[in-house]
Amino acid sequence: MIKLLVDNKEIETKAGTTLLQACLDNSIYIPNLCFLEGMENPPASCRMCFVEIKGENRPVTSCNIEVTDGMVVKTDTTAVRRLQRTAFELLLSVHHVDCRPCPANKKCDLQRIAKFIKIGLKPKRLDHYLKDTEIEQAHPFLDYYPNRCILCGKCIHVCQIRHDKALIAFAKRGFNTEITFNGEDDKSLLYCKSCIACVEICPVGALAIRHNTKNPNLDKPEITNYKHQITNKFQITISKSQIRSKTNCLEF
Repeated sequence: MIKLLVDNKEIETKAGTTLLQACLDNSIYIPNLCFLEGMENPPASCRMCFVEIKGENRPVTSCNIEVTDGMVVKTDTTAVRRLQRTAFELLLSVHHVDCRPCPANKKCDLQRIAKFIKIGLKPKRLDHYLKDTEIEQAHPFLDYYPNRCILCGKCIHVCQIRHDKALIAFAKRGFNTEITFNGEDDKSLLYCKSCIACVEICPVGALAIRHNTKNPNLDKPEITNYKHQITNKFQITISKSQIRSKTNCLEF
């Protein structure tokens, strides 16, 4: 077992564990949006999981750093919080904050992080830009809300695991980036009739089952505790995660 010191607390974890996962497993919360336990190459795209490590000359993302014996970590420094708040404000500048009708309300990662880093969900420091399309209904069963989507990529990841190939992908570039599905007539979308893993994994309610879709074959995965554990011919644990947003264009 590896021993390390995080915020003056000694914790233990297995070799090969990411620093973010080790902290989450030991009840030390680090804000994150795009991280999923078991990812081979965490994208670190949300720029939220910064920590300071003794010996490093600047904060680093904890999702793609493996623990080492004797590592000394600080998760709540001025520099860390400044980076997290900047990344979060950039994310909110392209996010439609309308919590009441959102299915993720009160269990939304954005709400949780805002409370944790002590920042409002409607910061006034940056201009607000939204996409023209409020809802896309090209998919036969699912609705997609581009202005809720934080481009975390979780839906793509779980789809890849569930079906051995992702039926969802990122499309376009820059501000116009969004997720897209295989063509409406593509037979592979028939998998969606018995799978709503992408809906369950979404941390912000950007994907939803269409209300007028009568689909008795939908087999809703089980959700347990604050780590969503999705089971239905596959199993993946999520440890409250990260994103790909406007922030991935920045050098911190």
